[in-house]
Amino acid sequence: MIVFVCVPLWGHWAIMLAWSLWWFDAVLSIAVCMGLPFLIMYEHGGELKTMTAARLLPVVSPIVAAATGGIVAEVLTNIQYALWTMVISYIIWGMGFLLAMMVLVIYLHRLTVHNIPPREVIVSVFLPLGPIGQGSFALMQLGKVAARVLPKTGTLIPESGPIFYTLGFAIALVLWGFGLLWLFFALASISRSRFPFNMGWWGFTFPLGVYTVATATLAKELPSLAFRVLATIFSICVTLLWIVVSVNTIRGAFTGKLLFAPCAAKFEVEYTQRRIERAQKSLEMEPPEEEA
Repeated sequence: MIVFVCVPLWGHWAIMLAWSLWWFDAVLSIAVCMGLPFLIMYEHGGELKTMTAARLLPVVSPIVAAATGGIVAEVLTNIQYALWTMVISYIIWGMGFLLAMMVLVIYLHRLTVHNIPPREVIVSVFLPLGPIGQGSFALMQLGKVAARVLPKTGTLIPESGPIFYTLGFAIALVLWGFGLLWLFFALASISRSRFPFNMGWWGFTFPLGVYTVATATLAKELPSLAFRVLATIFSICVTLLWIVVSVNTIRGAFTGKLLFAPCAAKFEVEYTQRRIERAQKSLEMEPPEEEA
């Protein structure tokens, strides 16, 4: 937002502000991507059947930072700053995206073996679109930066800029097709049964939003009327969905119906049942009182 709104109005200081904030975002995203998955492995674990696509959330953060880095690098006037921003963005893209693909393999195995998630968390089936859509957009954005920066800095060979741009676009197009597959899986999953509104519905907006951005970028770079039509349809759907979720969130906040997790009711029943079982076992273990 700073790049798109503040930079055209206020110039250099807004550029440096955006660049400084991006560095903070990049470091934080790396810490989240490294730290949270390790904590899950070391402390929490869990069974495969209880896994949801929410495991992708900490992993997608470097991909978002990489895409943002491409946007910031495009407006940097110092060519060396732009070069190193681009290089770091490619590195953290690889860190997040490849790990996200590994998580997706495990998640697909979970869906195949244990069926789709319960209806309380069924919205999570849309989350795979997040790293795929954002990763696709990041490659196209970084490719545009590479086409401008690499020839000016003399990095690699003179043709390296167009090569990075072309390869980035080709891979982004392949990823868009991969995302189309997961979009079908998600739509097919939620069409199987009705599911209640909860805060998990906000999980619709980011994955569909970044996939829409990738579609719009493909439409611009090709250029393609078909992708423009798809981008328009996706944009309308995301906007309407955001309105629906916002209205229901405000309504639920006033009524108090949203003050629980999606699986809270089921968890409460299981927790109460475990307490009853422990109480029964403790009573069975107590010795009988002696008669006077």
